[in-house]
Amino acid sequence: MDARWWTLVVLAALPSLGAGGETPEAPRESWTQLWFFRFLVNAAGYASFMVPGYLLVQYFRRKNYLETGRGLCFPLVKACVFGSEPKASDEVPLAPRTETAETTPSWQALKLLFCASGLQASYLTWGVLQERVMTRSYGATASSPGERFTDSQFLVLMNRVLALIVAGLYCVLCKQPRHGAPMYRYSFASLSNVLSSWCQYEALKFVSFPTQVLAKASKVIPVMLMGKLVSRRSYEHWEYLTAGLISVGVSMFLLSSGPEPRSSPATTLSGLILLAGYIAFDSFTSNWQDALFAYKMSSVQMMFGVNFFSCLFTVGSLLEQGALLEGTRFMGRHSEFAAHALLLSVCSACGQLFIFYTIGQFGAAVFTIIMTLRQAIAILLSCLLYGHTVTVVGGLGVAVVFAALLLRVYARGRLKQRGKKAVPIETPVQKV
Repeated sequence: MDARWWTLVVLAALPSLGAGGETPEAPRESWTQLWFFRFLVNAAGYASFMVPGYLLVQYFRRKNYLETGRGLCFPLVKACVFGSEPKASDEVPLAPRTETAETTPSWQALKLLFCASGLQASYLTWGVLQERVMTRSYGATASSPGERFTDSQFLVLMNRVLALIVAGLYCVLCKQPRHGAPMYRYSFASLSNVLSSWCQYEALKFVSFPTQVLAKASKVIPVMLMGKLVSRRSYEHWEYLTAGLISVGVSMFLLSSGPEPRSSPATTLSGLILLAGYIAFDSFTSNWQDALFAYKMSSVQMMFGVNFFSCLFTVGSLLEQGALLEGTRFMGRHSEFAAHALLLSVCSACGQLFIFYTIGQFGAAVFTIIMTLRQAIAILLSCLLYGHTVTVVGGLGVAVVFAALLLRVYARGRLKQRGKKAVPIETPVQKV
């Protein structure tokens, strides 16, 4: 059984099974370009940082460096390996949502409209650009088919660099709680976040964007599984019910979808494996970040710490592969790609800030409703712009998924009103 499964995975990585897109008759890629090989190479690059870092952390802990260490490196080692417990006088409480005397219903409505518009504009633009960058050629002319951008890791780096800059400026300009978490603990969330983002971009070479959006919507199920494994959480019966409805809706959509039109990537085993990887890594990221918030940090501090290690991992891996220069050259050859990649990163960073502001002003339930509607609009927009087809049964499956998501929000709100302790709504810090 194991041998047959391994054979399926290897066959899924072959380009002949995932050769969707504009040029179905494109020449076969070399084995070094297969997604499975690139994933292993990227993982090896990240391991070249993670393994020595882990050994150093264990070394300093065994030596009790916190009590015996001295010298110029002591503050750096302390911050990275041990962290610091914030004093009561240093803590900056995160401002709860409070209604001031001058706040009027019309002003609240304007703020809600601002938040909803910002989230929709950021993530709908991000979704359209993501599909454009990963599924269409650049520099195409009447005599030349152009070339596609294939290095998903380079796009992840661009997203993380801009997010790091934005989070750093925010931390400098706005007072934050005193940081107490050991810096190395961010690296675990960073690694899983980088891998989930890579799988997300890479999957678009093999599956349609609507399929990917539904896969994201169904990540409630693995998040619950990870919550039981990582955080030992327990869940209500209605949560299992909505998770089951989501599974049914996704299955209806996937089983009813016919072949994609000429310019859209077909759903393949490669794409499904990559989507499964995205969901698994992203579920771990959100649960690990939730555990890190025990250090009383702000969301922007979390954003900075995770993106710092993400930049370190991706830059190191790209340099080891010699791919950083190639990605830069591609940007130089195609100014349109450079503009798309920059706007993609801007939307990613701004979207994260809108997440924090919306949750701070209106709570996680309102935020979840806005993002659920955004996913539905994204599917419609992708079908209009890129010609994806959705059957009646598939459309019904989409409706079941989003109805289940809204039902989760409603049930949580009712539990909160009754004074029961509800499981916190998933509010991932890293969206892309």
